[in-house]
Amino acid sequence: MMGASASESAYRVLMAVLESRTGQTLSPGRIWRIEMSLKPVMQRHGIADLDALVAALVTSTSRQLLDDTVDAMLNNETFFYRETSVFDDIAGKVLESLRTINADRRRLTIWHCGVSTGQEAYSMAMLIAEQGAKWAGWQVDIVGTDVSHQAIGRARVGLYSQFEIQRGLPVQRMVRWFDQAKDGWIAKADLRRRIDFSVQNMLTDRPPLASAADLIFCRNLLLYFSLPVRKKAFAQLRAAAAPQSFLVLGAGETVLGQTDQFVASPRLRGLYEPADRQLRRSHAGRSIAA
Repeated sequence: MMGASASESAYRVLMAVLESRTGQTLSPGRIWRIEMSLKPVMQRHGIADLDALVAALVTSTSRQLLDDTVDAMLNNETFFYRETSVFDDIAGKVLESLRTINADRRRLTIWHCGVSTGQEAYSMAMLIAEQGAKWAGWQVDIVGTDVSHQAIGRARVGLYSQFEIQRGLPVQRMVRWFDQAKDGWIAKADLRRRIDFSVQNMLTDRPPLASAADLIFCRNLLLYFSLPVRKKAFAQLRAAAAPQSFLVLGAGETVLGQTDQFVASPRLRGLYEPADRQLRRSHAGRSIAA
């Protein structure tokens, strides 16, 4: 239900701004959150209500106001080691497979697309660091991107509240990789150095990767796209992926009926591979059989 203090046209304009800047659409269940989410932005910029905010967006040349408005409407829900079973598979089977695939060049590129405030990328960086002996002599690039300037700013700092640090992060890892600070817990410098965070719109911008991604996390982002936009997103992910790579989606996401760029991995449950990788595997099998 829309707030009584805002006109329907204000909601329509704000939803259009969000979609044009990020590709994301608001489901009916999220529309009511707009006014609540934007209250801090309006207070910070001295704006009385949503109608006044829309008027300011139309007339103002302030990029900051636009960025703040879009950021506030995004859902930046994330936490450490989300879906523990996924990270368990990655720590074992996935990384072992990628070590074999990339043994000659000894390079691994991991891209966290829609990284939000960074917990997922830090989880991966901790995992790689704890396998230090396996990756000695390797170039391991971990890149986290998000359309939200505010979220990326927080990810770079690596400061998390007591509530955030306890969500999924075992005490042993918390003590090893984070220092207690006045406002919570902050990632140690060595951990922060392992990740490159940057602002990126995955629909329009090339990801800042030095080489094709061997492992891509894109979890619970595609849920907010319409089907046509989702297809474009999958195409962008495939363009960034190495020929023999893996894609990790959220538990409620799938490639079925969404794209022909990726297919479910026949070996690793819940992971996806480029479709042409399996096609090459099939051709190779027929050649051997012949």
